Amino acid sequence: MSKAKKSTIEVKGTAIGIVSEKEADYICLTDIARYRDAERTDYLIQNWLRNRNTIEFLGIWEQLNNPGFNPIEFDGIKKQAGLNSFVLTAKQWIEKTGAIGLISKACRYGGTYAHRDIAFEFASWISVEFKLYLIKEFQRLKEDENHRLSLAWNLNRTLSKLNYRIHTGAIKAHLIPAAVTPAQAVITYANEADLLNVALFGQTAKQWRDANPKLEDNMREHASIEQLLVLANIEGMNVELIRMALSQRDRLKRLNEIAIRQMQVLTSTSAIKQLKGK
Repeated sequence: MSKAKKSTIEVKGTAIGIVSEKEADYICLTDIARYRDAERTDYLIQNWLRNRNTIEFLGIWEQLNNPGFNPIEFDGIKKQAGLNSFVLTAKQWIEKTGAIGLISKACRYGGTYAHRDIAFEFASWISVEFKLYLIKEFQRLKEDENHRLSLAWNLNRTLSKLNYRIHTGAIKAHLIPAAVTPAQAVITYANEADLLNVALFGQTAKQWRDANPKLEDNMREHASIEQLLVLANIEGMNVELIRMALSQRDRLKRLNEIAIRQMQVLTSTSAIKQLKGK
């Protein structure tokens, strides 16, 4: 799992690791098993995997969520499940069926992890009470993450709006002749707003609306945190470029180059993660 984000919650005195990537959360089964028996976590997981009901649950989950799941191998495993001679590890399950619901890790965050749907099922097998506490703490974690993300998004949206005021002030002072009508001024403002839209999003506001007729609000309301941060930056830069009397064409080229560089930095470093509080 590359570029995974690790979180930890405490459930009834036991630290439970959570690895998140690709918009999915994987909870550490090894940690859950430690609540029951800290010395035999692997044994508990294997014992759970030997259960026929477990195999059927895992198979159905994979069929619903994994297009690459191997149903032929699954059928063979299901026929053996429950027999005294049947043994199955998480790694064997993954390799034979192409499963994505379980992850066996031997590196930084070592242990057996499972998608939260599966992890809750395992927790129920360990202890129904523990499962309920696990769900409660997991939900608290996600609510906290969503709250921090919302605060970061609103902060950047506010910065963008404040910069927009500075931006329109510069347009009025340097681009709009004193004799123009209010209607003409609106056109100029719209053109400059679209200059920023094209520099960052690659399209005008009208092009975005035509391409997304079912979405409400405007393109900036649907922007990512990274995009809003870059938008706030290039708005301020455009003010200075206007004062330098650069043509709109030259400003567009420069702002686009700046937007590309900044987006590359934000999406390839931990800067935006720090902003989100991760």
